[in-house]
Amino acid sequence: MSSSPTPRRKLPIGIQNLREILEGGHYYVDKSGLAIDLIESSGKAFFLSRPRRFGKSLLVDTFKELFEGNRALFEGLAAETRWDWTRRHPVIRISFSDGVAQNVTELAHRIQHNLRSNRSALGLLRPADLPPEDVASDLAELIRQAHAHFDATAVVLIDEYDKPILDNIAAPEIALQMREGLMNFYSVLKDADAHLKFVFLTGVSRFSMAGLFSGLNHLQNITLDERWSALCGYTDADVDTVFAPELPGLDREEIRRRYNGYNWLGESVYNPFDLLRLFESREFRPYWFETGTPTFLIKLLTERRQFTPDLGRTVAPEELLSTFDVDTIPTEALMFQAGYLTIDSVEELPNQYEVTLKYPNHEVQASLNTCLLQSLSGGLSVPGPQISRLYRLLQAGDVAALRGLFHAFFAGIPHDWYRKNDIADFEGYYASIFYSHFAALGLDIVVEDTTSKGRIDMAVLCFGAVWLFEFKVVELVPQGRALQQLQERGYADKYRSRGEPIHLVGVEFSKADRNIVGFEVETLAAS
Repeated sequence: MSSSPTPRRKLPIGIQNLREILEGGHYYVDKSGLAIDLIESSGKAFFLSRPRRFGKSLLVDTFKELFEGNRALFEGLAAETRWDWTRRHPVIRISFSDGVAQNVTELAHRIQHNLRSNRSALGLLRPADLPPEDVASDLAELIRQAHAHFDATAVVLIDEYDKPILDNIAAPEIALQMREGLMNFYSVLKDADAHLKFVFLTGVSRFSMAGLFSGLNHLQNITLDERWSALCGYTDADVDTVFAPELPGLDREEIRRRYNGYNWLGESVYNPFDLLRLFESREFRPYWFETGTPTFLIKLLTERRQFTPDLGRTVAPEELLSTFDVDTIPTEALMFQAGYLTIDSVEELPNQYEVTLKYPNHEVQASLNTCLLQSLSGGLSVPGPQISRLYRLLQAGDVAALRGLFHAFFAGIPHDWYRKNDIADFEGYYASIFYSHFAALGLDIVVEDTTSKGRIDMAVLCFGAVWLFEFKVVELVPQGRALQQLQERGYADKYRSRGEPIHLVGVEFSKADRNIVGFEVETLAAS
C-alpha cells in the first residue's frame, strides 16, 4: 500500500519571523542544528556576509528564539534534543533592515529606536544621566544592565549591520559619515566582552579592518568557512525533501541551472527568495534580480570600462573578496559580496589563496548582462528586441542573418550617447556588447577557450551547433585576420568530436565607424 503524498504547505515568502513560519503552517528548512553548531564552536563573536534576501534575518531570529529558551517552538526540529533549555540569556536584537537613513541624524534616530525597543522588551529603564545622543554609551549600559538584571550574560544580534552605508554608497561623503557613526556604535561590543554570551553580526558586505571593523577585530569572519556555507540558503537536498510537494510540474534540472550555485567554499545553495517565488508562480523568472536593480554596480562597471567577458572568470586573492571600504571598492569584492559572482575554484599559492569566480547561475548571468547591455548601449529599450531575435536566429542556425542583426544594433545606438560617453573608445567595448548579448540569453559560453594552438575568443554551444568567434579591431590589425586566425589555428578541432556543425565567425570592429566592418563565416558540416 503506497503512502499518501506529502501535502503542500504555505510558502513563507518575505517572512523572517521563525514563530510565524512554524506556527503558521509554512515550509521551514531547519537551520537550528547548524545554528547550535556555530554557538558551540570556538569563540563567541561572529560575522557572516551573505547577499540580500538570503535568509539572514530568519537566521538571526532563530538565534533569538534559542537563547530565549522557547522550546515549544522547536518541537520536532534538530534543536529540540540538542539545546540546554534550562539556560536563558537576555537578547538584544538590532536591525537596520527596514527603511533608509539618509544622514547621520536619521541614523542616530534609528539606533535610538532600536535601543528603546530592546529596553522595553527586557523591562529595563534607560539611566537618566545618559546623554540622548550618546548611542554607544547607551548600548554599553544596556548590555551591562541586561547581564545584571537577568543574572546571565547577554546576546547581541545585529541584522543588516551595513545597510545604512550601502544605502548611501553612491554618495561617498554621506556613506563615510554613516561608517563613522556605526563604527563608534559597534566598538562597544569588544569592551563589553565580559557581559556577553554570544555576538552575531550579519550583512551584505564586510568593510575593511581599517574602517568599520577597526573596533571589531575580535569578530570571527565565517563568510568563507566551508562549515557554514549552507547556514543561509537552501541546498539541493532541502529542495528535494522539504519542497518535494512543489516539484511536480517543474523541470528539476532547470531549477538547478537557473537558481543553484551560490558557494562559499562549502556546499552550494539556492537563494530562498527565488525558489519560493518560483513555487508560487510556477514560472521561471529572475525573481531575486528583479527585487533590486543594481544601479550603483552597473554604473561602477561601466565607469571602470569592465570587459564583460571577464566577469564570468574573474581571478582574485581570497583576502580581496573579504573586504572593501567606501573609498576603495574593488570590483571583484563588490560583485562577490553582493551575490553577482560566486566561488568556482580555489588554488593554494605561496602565502595566499587565489580564487576564481563565476556567475552563480543562469538568472544572474542573463539578468546582469541585460542590465550591462542597457548601460553600454545608452537606453533601456535598445537591446531588448535584439536579444530576442538573436535567440531565434541561433535556434534556426541562420548564420547569414547574424551580421545584419549586430550591424543594426550598433547602428541603433544613439549618436548622442557616444558624444556623452567615452567608454566606446576602449578596445573591449564592442566585444563586450557582442558577448553580453549571448550571456543575456544564459547560453553555454566559454571565453578565451584554450586549445593546443591558442585561445578562442568566445565559444558558444547551443541548439546542436558550435559557434566559435574571433574578435579584431581593424585599427589595430589588418582587416580579414579574424576568420583567418580561426582557420589557421585549427580551433574547430577541439569540437569535431561533438558531431555537430561548427560555425567559424570572424568579427571585425572599427572604432572610427562605430560598427562591424567585417563579418566572415565558414561553416564546417557535422562529422
